[in-house]
Amino acid sequence: MKKQQQGFTLIELMIVIAIVAILAGIGMPSYQKYIKSAEFVEVINATAIGKGKVEECFQKGRTAAVCVQMSNATTSGAFNTDNITSITATSTGADNVTITALTKTTYDSVDYIISATNTNGLVKWVLPVSSSTCIAAAYC
Repeated sequence: MKKQQQGFTLIELMIVIAIVAILAGIGMPSYQKYIKSAEFVEVINATAIGKGKVEECFQKGRTAAVCVQMSNATTSGAFNTDNITSITATSTGADNVTITALTKTTYDSVDYIISATNTNGLVKWVLPVSSSTCIAAAYC
């Protein structure tokens, strides 16, 4: 009796390698994009201190100009990291404040801009689609 050989042929191995290569070619870019959007949470969280100061300031009945000064005082230079260039607050009206976080090339130099509107101490935050480039990059 002749003993039957066991194992894979060369063509079967080549097909498996081709399938793995195709899956890796599709999966790696998606994985890298997912990692960048997960790391972008650092930028979003860095604005939380400034947001808190603006909310506290508006609830105490102060003007937007005072709230901007308080927010900038807490974030000035504190978040100049490897990923974040700056976080600044600006007044865009009597009851409106905008906080802008600028990122470095780690995140393709996108920015995260949030705007607050004060209505009798109730602060509503909005992420404007027209000005935040992190939305188009799918980071925020």
